[in-house]
Amino acid sequence: MAEQQDGLFPAVCPLDCPDTCGLLVHKRAGKIVKVEGNPEHPVTAGAICNKVRNMTERIYHKERILYPLKRVGRKGEGRFERITWEEALQEIAQRYHRLIRDYGAESILPYNFYGNMGYLSVQGMDRRFFNRLGASRLQRSICNSAGTVGWNYTMGFGGGVPPEAAAKAKLFIVWGGNIVSTSMHKFMLIEKARKQGAKLIVIDVHRNKTGERADWFIPVHPGTDAALALGLMHVLFDRGWTDEAFLSSYTVGHEELREHVKAYTPERAAEITGVPAEDIVRLAQMYAEASPAYIHIGNGLQHHDNGGMAVRTIACLPALTGAWKMEGGGAFKSNMAYGAINGEALEQSGLRTNPQARTVNMVRIGEALHELEPKLRSLFVYCANPAVVAPDTERVLAGLMREDLFTVVHDLFITDTAKYADIVLPATSTFENTDLYGSYWHLYMQLQEPVIPAEGESKSNFELFKLLAEAMGFDEPAFRETEEDLIRQALDYAANPYLRGMTLDKLKEQRFVKLNMEPLEHRPYLDQLTTPSGKIELYSRQMEEAGLPALPTYIPLTEGFDGRRRPRPDGGDPYPLMFISPPNHSFLNSTFANVEKLAKLEKAPILQIHPEDAEARSIRDGDPVVIRNDRGQFEAAASVTERMLPGTVVSQGLWWGKDGKRTRVNALTSGRLADMGGGATFFSTVVEVERLKE
Repeated sequence: MAEQQDGLFPAVCPLDCPDTCGLLVHKRAGKIVKVEGNPEHPVTAGAICNKVRNMTERIYHKERILYPLKRVGRKGEGRFERITWEEALQEIAQRYHRLIRDYGAESILPYNFYGNMGYLSVQGMDRRFFNRLGASRLQRSICNSAGTVGWNYTMGFGGGVPPEAAAKAKLFIVWGGNIVSTSMHKFMLIEKARKQGAKLIVIDVHRNKTGERADWFIPVHPGTDAALALGLMHVLFDRGWTDEAFLSSYTVGHEELREHVKAYTPERAAEITGVPAEDIVRLAQMYAEASPAYIHIGNGLQHHDNGGMAVRTIACLPALTGAWKMEGGGAFKSNMAYGAINGEALEQSGLRTNPQARTVNMVRIGEALHELEPKLRSLFVYCANPAVVAPDTERVLAGLMREDLFTVVHDLFITDTAKYADIVLPATSTFENTDLYGSYWHLYMQLQEPVIPAEGESKSNFELFKLLAEAMGFDEPAFRETEEDLIRQALDYAANPYLRGMTLDKLKEQRFVKLNMEPLEHRPYLDQLTTPSGKIELYSRQMEEAGLPALPTYIPLTEGFDGRRRPRPDGGDPYPLMFISPPNHSFLNSTFANVEKLAKLEKAPILQIHPEDAEARSIRDGDPVVIRNDRGQFEAAASVTERMLPGTVVSQGLWWGKDGKRTRVNALTSGRLADMGGGATFFSTVVEVERLKE
């Protein structure tokens, strides 16, 4: 495909999004001129978001890096000179040999996440290289780890309701997610169901684009989701709206839970959450009477101090009403487990001679760059932009400024992180790569083959780490394998019956291939749970052994407030407002923030503030404001709105630093870890807001 000058070619969206869309790419004179959805994809069916529609703006961006670069200015200045690939590889290899000799291999840390969701891009040759190198391990927990652990305590198996089944629900509760912006095809599915009489309820801190379209939007105070779920449980048990036969057959701990939630009356839950008691009763009744009812558990609510427990608690609700019995009933956190690949075959952990190497949590990269002993001496960043995305930005930037830190960045652009690099390497875009894609929502695997040749001298992660292995003198067979070899190894995984029959040849022929769902038909979901009891664990001894409450429990935030203890503006608290920074509609984390067309749609960083909070601070709509706490500052324009409850301020989107302005919201957020899974606590952040003086 890459050699053909003109035509229409299949492709896959690489973004960190549940939808993993099938695409069609138009080429003219060897260039991509248009990206559209593939109407033959069984789930995404030809529809794509505006981000992907403008993907060509990113591929052919005037600022795209096309050659290896070496720093010539001070760190942070972004001044580089062109060098050859041979020089770049030699420099890295020499530095790494010296670091290993003088400080040990664990002085080197890879830092990557899912800027590209292809398995080969972030879980293939790169992992082999750093395993063989003996580098420190990276715990990749910044996104969904807290909620995943919470879900697993309750449900065990990491699956949920597939899209085809969810379409049959009569009530949809989207809890803590803005799916209009982050999973548009799920919203399209809900819209089709609504035309047949289904209802949509959105529970969130902020009336976002999904909340605007709901039949009922329910605003809550940040971090109080578990209290609302417990209040619903109280009503369900108290009014006799539970399915006792289901509870007896498929759960453990229902009697303990019944007694436990007596303390979470609607009135108590209302005080904590800000949701009126009568609304809690009404919501419980709607949930109990809907048949089937479906809960989408979003990403946002797990980014709190109590995020794992919040997801664990919400995951208990379908068991109380027996919603899992009906097709389309139940809940969704992620369906990634259905498509689980052979990660060990890809990563080759056996290459590592130091299996006890230390692990660094990526959430705490700011702390690690300053305090970890023995010190980190090198950072290798790819598919990530920690200078914008990681919490505690000021500390991260100060760490990147260290002259004794050798930093390599592999990217398409001089990102905020790349400005601090010693070596910058040009990366290919997804349409220049071969890769394998799964989805954490739908049930199709997809193959991407190159549509265009690599721009300039850019290289894929797969190519880069093969070259680095050669430069380092690694001669193991694992570094001589091809991309097709790795794809075959990833799909050869007897432990996952859903992959049975999935082959590279079939993917080449069909492009998207459905997982083998026969095991789900012959052995129903509830018979496949992997909790210790094999049942839905409303009472979890695993949690008890881990030092956590065995029953779902509301635990107040370490940093933040609920409705019972919200400070008055004049009460002497230096930071009386909760700060939330969810995604905006046109960026995906920091990706696309440098695409002019999409940045213009978002205009500029905005702080949404409630009229009560604005009036108390003499802030008017459109005023420039500074948002601050002990960690840093962020500047934006005020938007006075009632989209959230008083006491909460919201800024959407992750903006790159520009023109010396303080536009990085994560200057305010903490590297503190969530209650489970080492997750991030982006949304458990307190601030004060002031009108920016000229």
